[in-house]
Amino acid sequence: MFLLRDVRRKDLPELKKLASELNTVNLPDNQEMLAALIEQSVRSFAGLIPDPFDRQYLFVAEQVGGKALVGTSMIIAQHGTFEAPHIYYEVSEREHYSATLDRHFRHKVLSIGYNYAGPTEIGGLVVAPPFRSSAEKIGRQLSYVRFLYLAMHRTLFREKVLAELLPPLLEDGRSLLWEAMGKKFTGLTYQEADRLSRQNKEFIKELFPASDIYASLFPERTQRVIGQVDPETRGVKRMLERVGFRYVERIDPFDGGPHFEAPDWRRAHQRNPRRVGWSVTNPPTGVRVFVRSRRSQSSPATNCA
Repeated sequence: MFLLRDVRRKDLPELKKLASELNTVNLPDNQEMLAALIEQSVRSFAGLIPDPFDRQYLFVAEQVGGKALVGTSMIIAQHGTFEAPHIYYEVSEREHYSATLDRHFRHKVLSIGYNYAGPTEIGGLVVAPPFRSSAEKIGRQLSYVRFLYLAMHRTLFREKVLAELLPPLLEDGRSLLWEAMGKKFTGLTYQEADRLSRQNKEFIKELFPASDIYASLFPERTQRVIGQVDPETRGVKRMLERVGFRYVERIDPFDGGPHFEAPDWRRAHQRNPRRVGWSVTNPPTGVRVFVRSRRSQSSPATNCA
């Protein structure tokens, strides 16, 4: 059995252990960053951050008995502010024709965009490799618990919900798009730029080209990954599509990962959430249930087989 709940300060050692195994963009192997993430989440669940759109909520999956953390997921109440705008590339197609040469071309074009009052974002979905194919479907449960929390606290979130999916990366963790473009304009590695952008995005606006970029100038291999998802992320993509998310022709400016949005998450999932009661010590047999706590704004959930 696994317990899905809000992260707590005492979880730092277990979260660090999980991060050290994976060291992903969503769960960096950095104790200071993890501690700051936990602190912001604890204060968010407790309602101690006055502006609800400054809050971030981190959920964890705990293996009952062993007490090990096996996965995480997150809600960012608003991705995109005046201090830290949501930055993306709009992907469009542009046609060119020469009558002289009788040649016609279609080019994929990237146009940088900024959103200062962004949508709510769901992200941070990480599952330890041994549990990715478990019968309990930990990844799916961690994903759905975010929708449950959105449904239970509608006024705390934006109407539009964004999910940024991971694209194919090289074996060493580098991004083909970053190697072809971002690195040339910043002098940073993909991992360095990602860490810096969590604290300060000024360098993106100042160093990235403001004009449109023709993807045709990139190597063929790089062009092919723009807007694509990593093979291990395809299950997440299908799940999002089932609940109403769609690719919106926007990508991450660092790695080219696609942006999926639900224009109104109320239609995407949990359309009619209901409050029901039974004993957690004696749940109905043969079903999986999400149980929301009544304590403050915390929303732990138990996955019962």
